[in-house]
Amino acid sequence: MENRTNEKASSLRWKILRQALLSKPSPPNSDEQSQISIKRISRRTTHGFNLIPSRVVDGERSSNKCNGSSTKDARVCYTLPIVGAPQLFLRQRVDNHPDLSDFQTCNRYNIDNTGLVCNWPSEDVLAHYCLSHTDIFRSKKVIELGSGYGLAGFVIAAVTEASEVVISDGNPQVVDYTQRNIEANSGAFGDTVVKSMTLHWNQEHTSSVADTFDIIVASDCTFFKDFHRDLARIVKHLLSKKESSEAIFLSPKRGNSLDLFLEVAKEHGLHFSVTENYDKEVWKRHEGFLNGADRDSWPNYETGHCYPLLIRITL
Repeated sequence: MENRTNEKASSLRWKILRQALLSKPSPPNSDEQSQISIKRISRRTTHGFNLIPSRVVDGERSSNKCNGSSTKDARVCYTLPIVGAPQLFLRQRVDNHPDLSDFQTCNRYNIDNTGLVCNWPSEDVLAHYCLSHTDIFRSKKVIELGSGYGLAGFVIAAVTEASEVVISDGNPQVVDYTQRNIEANSGAFGDTVVKSMTLHWNQEHTSSVADTFDIIVASDCTFFKDFHRDLARIVKHLLSKKESSEAIFLSPKRGNSLDLFLEVAKEHGLHFSVTENYDKEVWKRHEGFLNGADRDSWPNYETGHCYPLLIRITL
C-alpha cells in the first residue's frame, strides 16, 4: 500500500477542507500520519511574517439571522511600528471553521471566502511595505483590491496622508466587516476619506470609478487563475492616466499562477516589474524561515508558496 506521506497534494487539500467543515477536530490519534502530511501541505500560518504586531483585545459571538448559526469575532489591536502612529482596532473572524452561510455567499456571488479566514501573510507584508514607503501615497487616491480584512488599506489611511482610500472586496460579508472597522477607527484617519466598496473584478458598471486611482494595492490576488483576466482588466480600468499611477502587488509565485497572470497583464497592454529582494526586514525573515532560527515558527514555509514578490504595474 502506498505510504500516506506520498498522497497527492490535491487529496490532502480536500482533507483540509473536510476538517474545516467539521465543527470538531479529528481525534488526536486518528490517522496521525495523514495529519502530519496535511500540516506539510497547508500554507496557512498563525503568525506569518509578524511585521505588524497584533493582539486580541476581546471576542464575541454573533448570530446569523438567516440560518441561526453563529460565528466568533474578535477585536484585534494592530500596533504600527512607527512613532506617533495610531493603533488600529479591526474586528475579524476567529473561528477555525467556516459557517455554512460563507459557502452560500460564495455560490451566489461567484467568489471565494479566503478574505474571511484570517489576515494572510502577504497582507502583513503589504502593510509593512506601505509603512516603509508612506511618501508615495501622500495626497493620492488609493484603492485596495481583494482586501480581506484590509490591514494594508487601513495602514495607508492612518499614516500616509492619502487623500482617499477605498478598501474593496467582492465578498459582501468582508465588506461589512470593513465598513464597521472604518467606523470604529474613524479617529485614526485625519483628513483622509476612507470608504468600503463591494467590487467584483468582472463588474461591468464601474464607470463611476474609471480612471480614478493614482495607486492600486493588492496582496495575494493572483492565485485564482480563473480571475486573471478580470483582475488585469479592472487594474487597467481603475488606474488614472497620470504618468505616476501604478498598481503595487505583493504575491507569491504559487506554482505558475503569478507567471500566468503577468502574461495576461501583458496581453492587456500593462507593463510590470518583478522584484524579489525589496525590503531588508522582509528578506531577513524570509531567510530565517528557510534555514534560520525562525524555521520552527513556520515549519511548512516554502518560497514559491509563501514568499510574496513585489510586482509594480503601470499603464
